[in-house]
Formats: sequence, structure tokens, C-alpha cells
Amino acid sequence: MTQITASQVKELRDKTGAGMMDCKKALTETAGDFEGAVDWLRKNGLAAAAKKAGRTAAEGLIGVALDGPRGALVEVNSETDFVARNEQFQSFVRIAAELALNAGGDLDTLGQAATQGGASLGEEVTRLVGTIGENLILRRTAALSVDQGVVAGYVHNQAAPGLGKIGVLVALQSAGESAALADLGKKLAMHVAAAAPAAVDKDGVDTSLLEREREILAEQARASGKPEEIVAKMVEGRLRKYYEEVCLLEQTYVIDGETKVAKVLEQAAKDLGNEVTVTGMVRFLLGEGIDRGPTDFAAEVAAQLS
Repeated sequence: MTQITASQVKELRDKTGAGMMDCKKALTETAGDFEGAVDWLRKNGLAAAAKKAGRTAAEGLIGVALDGPRGALVEVNSETDFVARNEQFQSFVRIAAELALNAGGDLDTLGQAATQGGASLGEEVTRLVGTIGENLILRRTAALSVDQGVVAGYVHNQAAPGLGKIGVLVALQSAGESAALADLGKKLAMHVAAAAPAAVDKDGVDTSLLEREREILAEQARASGKPEEIVAKMVEGRLRKYYEEVCLLEQTYVIDGETKVAKVLEQAAKDLGNEVTVTGMVRFLLGEGIDRGPTDFAAEVAAQLS
């Protein structure tokens, strides 16, 4: 077996921009032939992927997969919205979402999951980069499950079944009838897509966000010149309003515009003859948190044409 040195790997990496392990594999596969290794990387789309890896990818699709008491979300990003309409890209996102059902919300586990062709999902991303010609990123995943009940989902701005710009999962724990639970869960997922709650209930609100809000409200109250004991009461009163804005159970149900979500669940429990509990929710908005930088639409079009 040909001995591959670190300097050979470094030289190939410097020339192609491919990853260290990919370079080592390329040299091993070609028995140390440098030019042959360059060709091997290009044939496998690895050199092309490396060249594109630094480009901003904030478009793409959210994928949703549901399987009774389980559900999963994935976000796969591309550079332009053109790719989101590409059937090959859509097929990949759909496969990624299905594999995410068994990944437990762990991105590394999902990237290593085997596809039908035998390659890992991460390897398929790299190959797809070479085929489509844009930087693609398997960005994040999430999964929910219940012991008894359903995990429902909703996709907003749907580009194809199960694929869109916003993806939501809602987990309902209940012994109630599955079809009715699924219908309720989908409506709650639609509510989450529209209202974007930060937590299911008060206990789930991030403590750092809560303290930040409390400090802001306290400063606003002190500006009125009231004594501290009055300020404290004003803050607690305003926090109730804050909870109504950020907690799912405290929000007004968007479906009817008047009932609190907590009351909707109480009524559902009466109708089904079993308690209904929201044990979790996840909302993915495509590209959220990504610094997109300046947009040059003419350059995007030119890139697609070339």
C-alpha cells in the first residue's frame, strides 16, 4: 500500500481547496498520483464543493417528515431561490427529512446517515454541489416524538409537498383518537407558523430572554418616577402581556382570533374524552440568523445563466 505523507495531503488541499480527509482518500485511491488525485476530487465533486463553500447560502428549503408519533424538520440552504425549484434539490431535501426521523435532532448523526445509494447524506450534499453548481448546506435539523399521541406538522409557502419556507412541528401527547389529534395538531402548527411563539408555556421561556425583558420593563417603569414597590408591580403586570406574546398557551388562537390556545386544548380534551398536552414545538424559518450580505440580483441571474 502506498504511503501517503502529510505534505502530499497539504499540497493537494492547497491546490484544490478540498477537505483534509478527502485529499488523503483521493491520494490513497490513486496510489499517490497527484494529478490523478486532483481528477478524483473533481470527478467526485469535492474540489468544486470546496471552491463554493465560502459563498453565502441563505435560500433553499425546509423539509418536514411525519410518522405518527414522530416528526422531523431539516433546513437545507442554497445560494439562490432558483435551486429551491430544482426537482433534484427538492428530492434531496425530502430524503434528508425522512432520514431525520431517526437522527434524533442531531445534525452530525443526520450527516452520517446512509442513503439508498450507500453514500452518507453529507457525501450526497457534496456531490449535489458539483451537479447543481451552488454552495449547499445541510444546516440544521430537529425532531419531536411522543409516547402516545401524534406529532403534527405544517409547511408554509409550500414549494412541493412537505417542502417550503417555514416548517413547524407540534407534539401532542394524548390517548385521544389519532385523526382528531392530527387535525388539531396541524391547526396548532399553522398557529405557530403565524404567531412564532418562543416557548410552549411560561416555564419554557429562556431565562436570559426573560431577565432582559424584565430589565427593560423595569427601566421603563422607573422613568415614570414611581417608587420601587410600584415599579415591581408594574413590571409583573407587563410581564403578563409579554407571556401572552411569546408563550403558545397564552397566545390568542389565530384560527378563531379570540380563544386562548390553552382553552382550545381544554375544549379538545373534553371532545376527545382524554387530556391533550403540547409537549413540544419547533419552528424553522428559512435562512433565519444568516447574514445574507448585499444582494446583487443581476449577478445571481448571470451565475445561473453561466
